[in-house]
Amino acid sequence: MKKFLLYGVIIIAVLALIIWKLQTNKKESAERTAQVKESTSGAVPVRVAKAAYTAFDQDFSANGNFQAVNQVEFSSEISGRITRLYVDNGSVVSPGMVLARVDNDIVNADLQTARNNLNQTKTDFDRYSKALTTGGVTQKQVDDARLQYENAKARYAQVNKNLSNTTIKSPINGIINSNSVNVGTYLSPSTKMFEIVDISRLKLVVNVPESRVVQLKQGDRVKVTANVFPEAEYNGKITFIAAAGDATLNYPVEVEVVNIKGKQLKAGMYGTANFSLPKQAPALLIPRAAFYAGLNANVIYVYENGQAKNRQVVAGRVFGDKVEIRSGLKEGDAVIVSGQVNLTDGTAVTQQQ
Repeated sequence: MKKFLLYGVIIIAVLALIIWKLQTNKKESAERTAQVKESTSGAVPVRVAKAAYTAFDQDFSANGNFQAVNQVEFSSEISGRITRLYVDNGSVVSPGMVLARVDNDIVNADLQTARNNLNQTKTDFDRYSKALTTGGVTQKQVDDARLQYENAKARYAQVNKNLSNTTIKSPINGIINSNSVNVGTYLSPSTKMFEIVDISRLKLVVNVPESRVVQLKQGDRVKVTANVFPEAEYNGKITFIAAAGDATLNYPVEVEVVNIKGKQLKAGMYGTANFSLPKQAPALLIPRAAFYAGLNANVIYVYENGQAKNRQVVAGRVFGDKVEIRSGLKEGDAVIVSGQVNLTDGTAVTQQQ
């Protein structure tokens, strides 16, 4: 008896499933038939969206790395051996502070020779100049003596500068970030000695897209944050906006930042520039998909009385998948956002949900 009941339940369930499947197939067939009727009647199915004024927040952020405003790679200007070294990695320096001294014996000897030569050529020039008035020498002899005297002055000035260069001084405030020499190191001109970094003033270098960079100007105030001190907010100011962008139409922008005592940022750290822009009136926006031929073509289709009408518009700024329309549309116009490949001006269309 129980088996008959079980078989009966199974048969009823199978019949119910068959009936449901038949009804589903019938509905799908009806939908396909409706689509065929639409196709044969010439109406192209499309999707539309309404043009609408939309308020939006123009504030944006950009990420980048901090760099020192003042960073100097200090190299030797003379030849010689280091006899004294007063700093090492991490030393704090200031302008004029002595960093190292170079053996100056040879330079002192050169300076004495140059001084003697200068004195001699001056004496000769003075003597020839006086003799010219009595006719004892020619003008050319005087001119030659003057040239030798001028050359001797230039030579003396150069050697004197070389002597001053044996005392190596810091040109800026900062920290010795890299020391490449030791006592006894022999220097040649252009030998790299120190890298000095001033972290009291940093700049955050970020890339800003073309649609945003036109809204920025030098001197604008910017709030800057950093991952290492998320609770802190640093004051920044735009000091540079690139005149040319890269291949992706991004423009380098530099924001100078004042460090905070106790929460000092370092060059190379990661930061975020938070740009606050003035509020603007709502803009007339439509989906980007309406521009079937690309944004630069400025051509779309609008739905009017069951037809697709070609419309020339002027596109403005792009906000994600939305585009600002500056002219050519009014609020409430129905723009076609799919199915344009089958359209020409005046084609009969039907809206899809």
